[in-house]
Amino acid sequence: MPLYEYYCEPCNGIFETIRPMREASLPVPCPDCNRDASRIMSSFNAFTFREGYPRRLPDKGTYWHMGKEVKKRAKRMHWYDHPELTPPKPKPRPTKGDIQAAKDREAARIKDLRHRDRWGVDERGFRTVKAKKHKPKRRTPAP
Repeated sequence: MPLYEYYCEPCNGIFETIRPMREASLPVPCPDCNRDASRIMSSFNAFTFREGYPRRLPDKGTYWHMGKEVKKRAKRMHWYDHPELTPPKPKPRPTKGDIQAAKDREAARIKDLRHRDRWGVDERGFRTVKAKKHKPKRRTPAP
């Protein structure tokens, strides 16, 4: 049941009462002078629960990390670094040895493809159209 605020004019008092919504507009007796008091509009603290945590309304659906707004909560963190706030580390430049190894691998791959093409086998070991032998159709003797 909601909590409502009421104002009593004769004693100039404000008090709160828990009442059903259907009875909210009806006058309530004042606890001090026992006269009817009318309901007044008051501020309220609106919040909702999202992912188990209370959130104030309006809720933009974002989170806060170390005073900065982020879209998602961090699943894993290293120290206090949030993945959205930490810039990614640059990739290390390849060394001369890495470049030469990549060139050697590519040359070996091309050599292997040429060998396979010569024998009619693709990269996965299946025969290609070139390698399939076509049998000539049998001719039936004419009557």
